Amino acid sequence: MATTDANSPLPSTMKAVVLTGLDQQPLELRTVPVPQATPGSVIVKIICTPADTGVQDAALGKSPFTFPTPMIPSCRAVGRVAQIGPDTTSLAVGQLVLLEPNVCARDDPNVKILWGMYDGPSPQSKKLARDNWADACLAEYTRAPLENVYPLDEARLCGRLGYSPHELVHLATLSVLYGGLVSVGLRAGETALVAPATGYFSGAAIPVALAMGAGTVVAVGRNAAALQRLQATFGADRVRIVVTTGDVEADTAAMQREAGGPVDVYIDVSPPAASGSGHMRSAFKTLGAGGRAVLMGFVPDDLPLSYSEAMFKNLTVKGKYMYEREDVRGLIKMAESGVLKLGKAAGVEIIGKYKLEEYEAMLHAASDNVDGSKVIMTVP
Repeated sequence: MATTDANSPLPSTMKAVVLTGLDQQPLELRTVPVPQATPGSVIVKIICTPADTGVQDAALGKSPFTFPTPMIPSCRAVGRVAQIGPDTTSLAVGQLVLLEPNVCARDDPNVKILWGMYDGPSPQSKKLARDNWADACLAEYTRAPLENVYPLDEARLCGRLGYSPHELVHLATLSVLYGGLVSVGLRAGETALVAPATGYFSGAAIPVALAMGAGTVVAVGRNAAALQRLQATFGADRVRIVVTTGDVEADTAAMQREAGGPVDVYIDVSPPAASGSGHMRSAFKTLGAGGRAVLMGFVPDDLPLSYSEAMFKNLTVKGKYMYEREDVRGLIKMAESGVLKLGKAAGVEIIGKYKLEEYEAMLHAASDNVDGSKVIMTVP
């Protein structure tokens, strides 16, 4: 039960997995001081945080992102407010909350970091991360930016709808796709194309598009079995699937056939490994007059889009980094209403839970998990 006592005593120390930056021991379980709430922050006791292969990539020097060290990584979580800062007005101790990583500087919204993952591209962003937000969620407690903490209606989500906190943490991932689809104005009854559609992030676009009212969602990818599982989860009446062949014209025809005609919205969350893939060219060609595309992945390629085609069709092609705060609030409302499905109803299954002491086993399990619908959790 939530209380309003901001001064409840906290332990003096906690366990945390620390990214040291040292070659010999890049990740280490340490006992560190429990942080204290400051203006603009709250202390959250972590219930669960999804395992991220990005943590292992960072430890092995394979991450595409830069970050300060030492750092407590892992950037999404569900927890309970343990202590509030002096300027907190709406959160209460004991309240169930969602933590997400899209941190913006308070005096300049152009300065952005991904809390616990990436210190941004500029000297200003790196200073923001290093001096304020180097420590995130792979710990028993975290000091979180007030703007990145969202209250969850526990009675409705966990009581009436029956979700566990471990299922609710997926809201932080779904927010990315919701932000993208909102940015291009997906409307009820429209057709959305998701290509690729079987990754952890890309697959999350399907339940979001359906909850927003898309009439048909076309899921595209190379893995036929994964696509069939998506269709079985959400129903063949609204989710159609296309297994790509690499033949641009044939894939375009298949996408349009399953869409029942031109596509209204195309969302792309391609990973770097998709460089050179022909799916983007096919997907752009499926767009009809006034079609919109939103790009949210990490592909280094130039866009395979015809200038004249974009002009004659009045296409809108938009890049979208993460989401806005109102997007997260809107997505949570959709989940609380029951319109947005979570957990197994959305095709997501938690297949492992690990304590902080088991971080090495957790990272191995996450690395071995190549199915975007399967999730590994750390439960401090």
